[in-house]
Amino acid sequence: MACKAPFTARLAAVCTAIAFAAAPAAAHPHVWVDVKSTVVYEDGRITGFKYSWTFDEGYSQMAIEGLDTNGDGVYDRDELAELAQVNIDGLKEFDYFTFAKLNETPLKVAPPKDYWLEQKGKILTLHFTLPLQTAVLDSAEGFTFQVYDPSYFIAFDLAKEKPITLAAGAPAGCKADVSVPAEDTAEAEKLGEAFFQQFGGDIGIGLAQTISVNCPSS
Repeated sequence: MACKAPFTARLAAVCTAIAFAAAPAAAHPHVWVDVKSTVVYEDGRITGFKYSWTFDEGYSQMAIEGLDTNGDGVYDRDELAELAQVNIDGLKEFDYFTFAKLNETPLKVAPPKDYWLEQKGKILTLHFTLPLQTAVLDSAEGFTFQVYDPSYFIAFDLAKEKPITLAAGAPAGCKADVSVPAEDTAEAEKLGEAFFQQFGGDIGIGLAQTISVNCPSS
């Protein structure tokens, strides 16, 4: 994504960062995000996802610099509104790093809505709803989704507490299961080892965790 006027130089830098620079050569993460996902149901269909993405402290502090326009030390939703828009615009070309499928058929996403940024302490969280272009019957088998960056520029990890929720309207007995494909584990371990040998330390690659929604057979 290319940032355009009237963004300030700082906002342009944020734009570049949140678009993650589409850097296939990046062998390790530069931004870390904890993800909470709610699978949204309406009228017997899965219609999309409600997300809360919590950024690491380093990115959060860089992003909010200079946005406290009234100088009260609090970054409210209005002060963060332009930055929220920059985030959403920058994520568009990457399909919001969301990979949904019905069995082996990819499911496209629609433009996000209800997006806003929240600051707590030194941490930013981006909240948004991401609809599916075509809703899926809640009884359909083989519905899965992933939130990850194939280039490993950003490390997405499921939040430690309540990472996946099925919203009201989900059929009774449905549950979400999380797994990590063996090939993704091997690739992450290889990249992590290469980074450790060159620089030392654990970089937290961020695995492509697969969430599958499973319901009892009728």
